[in-house]
Amino acid sequence: MEWENRTLMRDFFLKGLSGYPRLEHLFFVLILMMYIVILLGNGTLIIISIFDSHLHTPMYFFLGNLSFLDICFTSSSIPSTLVSFLSERKTISFLGCAVQMFLGLAMGTTECVLLGMMAFDRYVAICNPLRYPIIMSKSSYVTMATGSWFSGVANSAVQTAFVMRLPFCGNVINHFLCEILAIMKMACTDISGNEFIMVVATVLFTLMPLLLIVISYSLIISSILKIRSAEGRSKAFSTCSAHFTVVIIFYGTILFMYMKPKSKDTHNVDDLDATDKLISMFYGVMTPLMNPLIYSLRNKDVKEAIKNLKRRFLGK
Repeated sequence: MEWENRTLMRDFFLKGLSGYPRLEHLFFVLILMMYIVILLGNGTLIIISIFDSHLHTPMYFFLGNLSFLDICFTSSSIPSTLVSFLSERKTISFLGCAVQMFLGLAMGTTECVLLGMMAFDRYVAICNPLRYPIIMSKSSYVTMATGSWFSGVANSAVQTAFVMRLPFCGNVINHFLCEILAIMKMACTDISGNEFIMVVATVLFTLMPLLLIVISYSLIISSILKIRSAEGRSKAFSTCSAHFTVVIIFYGTILFMYMKPKSKDTHNVDDLDATDKLISMFYGVMTPLMNPLIYSLRNKDVKEAIKNLKRRFLGK
């Protein structure tokens, strides 16, 4: 019966905000505007990191990867979410759900690891500036970025394969998209093996990069505080403030979303409360939206590169 249930599963119903048509129309407009800004902002950062020779450095190479990640991450979920907001048939195929889960998990994992690599880059730049060109050579930072992508794809492939092999007792996903935890809640079998794999992956690809970030910034702060001049300290802080802000937003959202205590209220236990859905939306849309704004507003090199890009293509 379990195998028959799994093979007969053809479509999933995405519950999202069903029953709240006015909210769906409101969020359609808001998310569409945010998505356009995400594409323009991150697309601009990718373009300037390619065409401006002054930005051909490890930090901006990582930033270009981060921007590409954000575009891929949002594009794997937002278009289908927008369609579901306006459609009465809020379904997604079994294969489409698997692909969406794979892409979202792969991009999220890759971003965790990549942020750790970027923290290490800032540590070397501030604490070992004389050895920076040697340690962060082109072969080194390309390998670090490639490793980040490989980690994300490998982790996502394993988890998606194991989750989509589960037998499901229903086809209603209480979420906007095919999120792995929402899918696992529909399983009608023991999922302790999946939970173990998820814990291991969380330690390796989320907590370990976070530990690297904490250690790197502890050493960075310690090194900066030893600088005697206020101007020198300010300049050193400015080189890593944008990345540190992105880390706080990204990891802060993840920790709040997945590690907050579960409610003891058993009434409507299958329904995500409004806070969970808003946090999920914040994680999926706001973080990619904020990244280009943070890096462009707080970075003189990016501002200058944007001006040069305008002069190059607009003749101004």
